[in-house]
Amino acid sequence: MDTESAQQAPVGLSISPKTYTYALLEEPHLAVAPPTANGETLLTRGRFSYFHYGCDGHQDAGWGCGYRTLQTAISWLINKRSQAAQQVPSIREMQQILIELGDKPARFGGSRDWIGTLEEFYVIDALFQLPCKILHTKELCATETLQQIRNYFVEYAGFIPMGGLSDAASKGIAGWHCTPTGDVYLLIVDPHYVGVPESKQQLIDSGYVRWMHTSELQASAYNLCLMLQQ
Repeated sequence: MDTESAQQAPVGLSISPKTYTYALLEEPHLAVAPPTANGETLLTRGRFSYFHYGCDGHQDAGWGCGYRTLQTAISWLINKRSQAAQQVPSIREMQQILIELGDKPARFGGSRDWIGTLEEFYVIDALFQLPCKILHTKELCATETLQQIRNYFVEYAGFIPMGGLSDAASKGIAGWHCTPTGDVYLLIVDPHYVGVPESKQQLIDSGYVRWMHTSELQASAYNLCLMLQQ
């Protein structure tokens, strides 16, 4: 499903400057070696920060993974556009955007309600007026789906927010790898880390940034948000 920029930016929306208690790790995907020495590897190009549970003091463990994946995606988009003055919105600010767009009721503000891929698109569109493609697939390991993901990395090399149906844990895709025998791996950036990560290697060793064979992701239908930012 292609989604043109149909939403209007919320009137009077202001994203406040942010100060984090510790520096967020950047580009953790570049610290992970490909799963095999040979084959084709495509990675997200451009800098992004790793947002995760509680990284800004907002305790969202158990429900905030969609917001954190969206924050990571927005940080990539800001850097890709060289818009250093643009701020990554907080969870509360993202909720307010969805309320002002009419997508959510007023009670959504300050709630622990989660968001999915479509809401992530609404926020991206409202802030950046950027068209996206929502890729719905019943099987992430389907050949056609994997080819579409590959084509996206070839043309756009963006960061892909992803949410599942039975697999409700939001995560991002920051790479694609195909072995000489045709096995495909996706480089997953998982926002469910709790605490202060000491290093990129700690995230990798703990499995929060890792290559996953597509067979590990075949038990759920998924929606992917492909940001069409050159």
